[in-house]
Amino acid sequence: MSNQPIECNAMVARAPKKPLTLEKIIVDAPKAFEVRVKVIANALCHTDVYTLDGCDPEGLFPCILGHEAGCIVESIGEGVTSVSVGDHVIPCYTPQCNEIDCVFCNSPKTNLCPKIRSTQGQGLMPDGTVRFHDKDGKSIYHFMGCSTMSEYTVIAEISCAKIELDAPLEKACLFGCGVSTGLGAVWNTCKVEVNSTVAVFGLGAVGLSVIQGAKMSGASQIFAIDMNPAKFEAATKLGATTCITVDKNGNTLTITNVLRGEEDGGGISVQKCIAGKLTPWGVDYTFDCTGNVSVMRSALECAHRGWGTSCIIGVAASGHEITTRPFQLVTGRVWKGTAFGGFKSRTDVPKLVRKMMTGELPIDHFITHRFDGVDKMNEAIDALHSSDGRCLRAVCIY
Repeated sequence: MSNQPIECNAMVARAPKKPLTLEKIIVDAPKAFEVRVKVIANALCHTDVYTLDGCDPEGLFPCILGHEAGCIVESIGEGVTSVSVGDHVIPCYTPQCNEIDCVFCNSPKTNLCPKIRSTQGQGLMPDGTVRFHDKDGKSIYHFMGCSTMSEYTVIAEISCAKIELDAPLEKACLFGCGVSTGLGAVWNTCKVEVNSTVAVFGLGAVGLSVIQGAKMSGASQIFAIDMNPAKFEAATKLGATTCITVDKNGNTLTITNVLRGEEDGGGISVQKCIAGKLTPWGVDYTFDCTGNVSVMRSALECAHRGWGTSCIIGVAASGHEITTRPFQLVTGRVWKGTAFGGFKSRTDVPKLVRKMMTGELPIDHFITHRFDGVDKMNEAIDALHSSDGRCLRAVCIY
């Protein structure tokens, strides 16, 4: 157990809408029930960029972003028993305290443990202080309880998902957020059944993981909807049966039946296209993976009359609200949301990693860009912002 501060490199977000800056920082020793880890691989998630762009109401600056990572435990604080030095872990922004009086951890209905939610939202460790300081000794805020755009970081013990030592961390890191969220939305939140019909709005890494999860669940029809047709190749490989190009107003431009190789013109709203033209009443399950409130409405209104469920995964910008006609719900549709796909982090993330290791859950296709060094994080952000839309996950190896 080390009680010495560590100096290391980190990419610091000094202000919204500004490039990250490479800085030497001091990472303090872990306190009680905390773990200091060496970050080996970090994947860039849209939520990091969302905060950097100033859209996050909880966004604080200066901070160290990053929350999809694979790490090795470097030292542990007093009272830590679930991990040891040398263990491999995935930091999880949704903790799991497992305390006997936590109604959330003890309920099979949710994964939203609130144990450290208040301090985590303030950019602080559970004791209300920080473990990061710059060269002038000034505090740097934490992010989502993870802050993995640093060569070392400190996280709460209840945020550590311990995984097997032979799992490659540059792949396993993807289970820290996006891939888990998409899969879990299908398997846990909606429990998609065999022969169900599914529509997925937004084909980033989360949307593609929804398609992958739906295919693995035995969905018979999977509609993939996006503004960028370049994303349909990946969607088709993962199981999409119909690809629909839409414009920014939600009107269809092209409809491609992958199975029959047929293409049709659009010109109608995506709601009328899916719930009317392609199916008589809509699909069993729809998933919004965009964070756009207009798309959320479209997704709901594509759900099947009488029993369709629409799941919101994407995070909308601060102040945005969702709307629809109440009649949409009166006629049997269900609107629900998911966080981290309903997975209980410390229990379920190791199981996902095991599925990856056995070949049951391939995820290599999500890693489209690789960079060496924490200092390449701005390049990873540029890749994610690229106009061709082909960047799903950019992984930086430290």
